[in-house]
Amino acid sequence: MAFTCGTGKHRRPSRVHSTTTTAVGVAALTTTGVIGTLAAPAFAAEASVEQTGLTQAVTLGDSVADQIDAQAFAQQRAADEAAARKQAEQLARKHAAEQAAKSREAKERAAREAERKRLNTFVIPITGSYVSTGYQASSSLWSSGSHTGVDFHAASGTSVHAVGSGTVVTAGWGGAYGNQVVIKMHDGTYTMYGHLSSIGVSVGQAVTPGQQIGLSGATGNTTGPHLHFEARTTAEYGSDIDPVAYLRSHGVNV
Repeated sequence: MAFTCGTGKHRRPSRVHSTTTTAVGVAALTTTGVIGTLAAPAFAAEASVEQTGLTQAVTLGDSVADQIDAQAFAQQRAADEAAARKQAEQLARKHAAEQAAKSREAKERAAREAERKRLNTFVIPITGSYVSTGYQASSSLWSSGSHTGVDFHAASGTSVHAVGSGTVVTAGWGGAYGNQVVIKMHDGTYTMYGHLSSIGVSVGQAVTPGQQIGLSGATGNTTGPHLHFEARTTAEYGSDIDPVAYLRSHGVNV
């Protein structure tokens, strides 16, 4: 037999009463053979985040993950393509610069070769002519007793050419030589052209191989029109060397 205390207006149910009530309820369930259960949803609803201390996790479906992977792959591919384009542009610019440098070098090399060839090119002073009087030929016509140069056959007014590249050091009257031109050649030697009917160059002028410097004639001490040609070691009379050998040493067929 259980004793209970009466409850007043401000008194909580006694512990004994609460225990008895619970026991009665359990007994009633046991007597009927039915055990009551709590539904999972109801339990989940009552067990809040604040009560359990757990944070709810969001699970993504496979389709969303695939979309993210595809987007990441597309972004990476775009970045790789951009890097490849940049590298290709850099290589193209480098190749263009190298080709331009090679082109400049080739042009400079060609210009140097052309200049070297020009400086080393020699021609006969009168085109198609021949030597009519040889070097050191003896005659009373010359004050030295021998010919200091060679005579090239030419009618009066025939074009006379510089045999090579050089600078004019004399252009005018030369006594027994008549109208003469003396040229200092690029290698330091000198060439002289005498008995000209007219002179077409001036002192200090640069000349090139084959350039016309005057016209042949018969001025000065001569018996007829021709070109008197000399090769010298200086600009002065008396320093003459064999002009035929000189021209041949420079590739001229005389």
